[in-house]
Amino acid sequence: MKLGFFILGVSVLCPLLYARDKADILVMKNGDRMTCKIKGLDSGVLYVDFDYIDGTASVDWSKVARLESKQLFLVKTEDGSVYQGTLSTPEEGAARPLKIEIIEPGEHQAVVDSSQVVRMVATSDKFWQRFNGGMSFGAIYSKGNQSTQYSLNSETEYVRERWTAQTSFASNLSSSTGVTVSTRNSLNFGALRLLPRNHWFYAGLGSILQSSEQQISLQQTYGGGVGRYLTNTNRASIAVAGGLAWQRTDYLQSIETPANQNIAAGLIFAQARLFKFSKTNLDATAALLPAISDPGRLRFNTDVAYYIKIIGNLKWNISFYGNWDNRPPPGLSGSDYGTSSGLTWTFGLK
Repeated sequence: MKLGFFILGVSVLCPLLYARDKADILVMKNGDRMTCKIKGLDSGVLYVDFDYIDGTASVDWSKVARLESKQLFLVKTEDGSVYQGTLSTPEEGAARPLKIEIIEPGEHQAVVDSSQVVRMVATSDKFWQRFNGGMSFGAIYSKGNQSTQYSLNSETEYVRERWTAQTSFASNLSSSTGVTVSTRNSLNFGALRLLPRNHWFYAGLGSILQSSEQQISLQQTYGGGVGRYLTNTNRASIAVAGGLAWQRTDYLQSIETPANQNIAAGLIFAQARLFKFSKTNLDATAALLPAISDPGRLRFNTDVAYYIKIIGNLKWNISFYGNWDNRPPPGLSGSDYGTSSGLTWTFGLK
C-alpha cells in the first residue's frame, strides 16, 4: 500500500514540475501561425498549450503544415525507429507531405515523414519532467439497500529513448447492508526495452493483488519474456509477449484452505490501445498463466478501460477488471470481476 500512495504522490506532484516556456511555433495548413508549447503527439493528436487558452488543446496531426521546437523530444515511428532531438520542418510546397527534421545530439540529423510518426514525447534532462500519467475516481450510492461503491485508479509512465517503465494502482470497495464489505487492491508494474530488431522487445512485469472475494490476502506475480508489436500506428497499438512467471498466493487461512501456494507458470501477455482523434480511446491488457508446476491449472486476468474526453485534461471513463482461477482451493471462489465508472484527470500525454 505504501508503494500505491507513492504512485499517487508522483501523479500529483509531476504536473506541478512539468512547466517550460511556450516558445514553439506551429503552422497549420490553412495558414494559421501560433506560438505555443508542444507537449507531444499521441494517437494522431498533437497536444499543445497556449498562454491565452486554459488547458491543453488537441490538434489534428494531419492538418499541421510546419512546426519548430527547441525542446528535446523522443520520436517513435511505425517501423520501430526511435530518435531524440529538437524538431523543425523544412520549407516545402504545400502539396508535398510534411517532413520532420530531428536534430539529435552531436548535430546528427534525421528526416522522417509526418505520416510515419507514431508518437512524440517531450523529454528533459530533469527527472520529474519525463512522466506521463493520470488519476481516476468514481463513486456510486444507492439509498435502497445502503449500497456504496468506490473506485480509485492511478497510472504513471516514464519514457526514455528505447525503454519505457510504468506502474498502475487500482482500488475498489463495495459495501451493502447485510453484506460483508468487498475490497480489491492491485498494483501492476513493468518495463519494456526495444531490441535492435524493430518492433521486437523484451519486458519484465510484476503485480501485487489483494481480493476479499477470492480470499486472497496477497498474491505476487513476477515474470518476463520477449514480445512484438503487431501494429503500432497513430490509430492503434497492439503488442503480444510470451515468457515465464512465478506466482505466490497467500490465502486467508481456514480449515480447508492452504496458507499459501507457489506456482511456476508460462506467461502469455497482450496489450491493445485503440484511438479516435481527441475524443475516445480504449486501453486493454490481458495475461494468461498456464501452470507448469500444477499442470491443467490456468489463471487469467484482464483490465479494460474506455475513455471519453470531456474538456481539457478531464475525461469520463468506464472500466472492467477480472481475474479467474480454474482450480481454486476448495471452498473458495474462482473469479472476481467488476466494473466502475468515474472521472479521469491526466497529465503529460495521458
